Amino acid sequence: MIYILYNPMAGNNQGYQKASELKNIYKDQETTFLDITEVQDYDSLFDEKIKEGDSVVIAGGDGTLNRFINNTESISYTCPILYYPVGSGNDFSRDVDQEKPFPVNQYIENLPIVEVKGKKYRFINGVGYGIDGYCCEVGDSLRGKSEKPINYTAIAIKGLLFHYKPTKATITVDGVEHTYEKVWLAPTMHGRFYGGGMIPTHSQKREDNSKLSVMVMYGKGKIKTLMVFPPIFKGEHVKHKDMVEVLSGRTIKVEFDKPTALQIDGETILGVTSYTATVA
Repeated sequence: MIYILYNPMAGNNQGYQKASELKNIYKDQETTFLDITEVQDYDSLFDEKIKEGDSVVIAGGDGTLNRFINNTESISYTCPILYYPVGSGNDFSRDVDQEKPFPVNQYIENLPIVEVKGKKYRFINGVGYGIDGYCCEVGDSLRGKSEKPINYTAIAIKGLLFHYKPTKATITVDGVEHTYEKVWLAPTMHGRFYGGGMIPTHSQKREDNSKLSVMVMYGKGKIKTLMVFPPIFKGEHVKHKDMVEVLSGRTIKVEFDKPTALQIDGETILGVTSYTATVA
């Protein structure tokens, strides 16, 4: 049996339609589709329904993967877990770059942990603070009002120019403290990609579980920051050393001088003043 856990809201509410493509891929095998947003008891799912020889396919985006890894933290996977990307960003799939669907057991074990507002979460791509958190906050609001696709690029440009206010941040990496003014971005990364193809920390490799990397974009005004932003999709923003710095370590704590939105693999948490990310 192939159990397909799909997210109907993935890919701008096209999750089920795109996941249905798996019927052709597994046309010679029995399949069961389960809406992952309605799964309440993962222990029962893995202990009682899923048998030896079965497989599980996660069909969704990065947020769907985040939901799965955090809801199954206490479960030891005894069956193959595969991933079929049907989200809008698909940064995990972009990083791993394998034929879909592909096995992910090796990637969803020993994941880094981020602590936010007293709660711990595992993450698979990265933790974003700054304009990216703002974009997720606005995107969530728009999604609740309309079924139209969310244009995050437009949100980012408008936010940077007119709405988002940069903050002061203190970033502590393995006990060494760094302070920055006018911080626009400060994501901590486990993989290379986030935000639909951005490469904030180009040398970070998810296969290396010994470190995480944080990128800080800071110190400049709106126009200069907007000019430097596009090269982040090629990882070339790091050439601007007067306003971009990358730090790596086992434990990264980021503190802000005012509450702001944070995103973990695209999932938003509001009113955050600090986060601490640690390797497994």
